[in-house]
Amino acid sequence: MERRRACLPHPSAALPVKQCDPARTPPALTGRVKLAVMAGAALLAVLCSSEARAEFTVCNQTLDVVNLAVGQKVDNADQTDGWWTIGANQCVNIIREELTNRYVYIYATDVFGHAILTGSTEMCVERRRFSIRGIDECWQRGHIAAHFLEVDTLEQVRWTFFLTGSNP
Repeated sequence: MERRRACLPHPSAALPVKQCDPARTPPALTGRVKLAVMAGAALLAVLCSSEARAEFTVCNQTLDVVNLAVGQKVDNADQTDGWWTIGANQCVNIIREELTNRYVYIYATDVFGHAILTGSTEMCVERRRFSIRGIDECWQRGHIAAHFLEVDTLEQVRWTFFLTGSNP
């Protein structure tokens, strides 16, 4: 049998509104309310946290899963890092701190390793997860040379790149 909250007439006779007695509220409902309040507070904390804020995000607006590598200057040296897997119609935070470089370089492949986003800047990648310092002589150093697309962030501290089927 379903329990209902006991509602009493409002103390003011002029108002037809009923006031519910919290002492008679079913325990399951009280637990659900507490859980909803705690979940809302946790979500607000995540959204307001400065560390959770992405500064360079890539959104995959294609119908395919893509693997993404990124290149940028780190401590005055060129560095490439990979791989981030981005599902169809999903976004991934690639660089989590404020951007200090005007240019960020990205390279994307499909799940079979075929390039789907290429540019004219040659940088190094690996088949598995990697972080490579330097972009010269990829083959000689045992890496794979790939052509990254240069993304001009216009010196903004936050940037989102939208990967579509029509990207160069």
